[in-house]
Amino acid sequence: MALNLRLGPEAEAALRAEAERTGRSQQELLRAAVDQFLGIGDARAPQHEWDHLITSGKVLPPRGVYRKVVPTKTLPPGQHSSDLLDRDDRF
Repeated sequence: MALNLRLGPEAEAALRAEAERTGRSQQELLRAAVDQFLGIGDARAPQHEWDHLITSGKVLPPRGVYRKVVPTKTLPPGQHSSDLLDRDDRF
């Protein structure tokens, strides 16, 4: 069945990011989401290799949709974050 679907800007960005992150098509992700919502197909099959960690309670599920992080601070050239952690004046 062919279907036109209008998504809000936040859902569109999240879908695009998830498709890019996983290498799956947006269409494939939407089909899997609809199947899972309707309880059809093999709902027990993990969608990602880490799903078993979430279901076992070892890892908490994400609290929100994926957001690309934009750095707000930059270090001077030649300085690394590990340099900041190895300071002698830490408690």
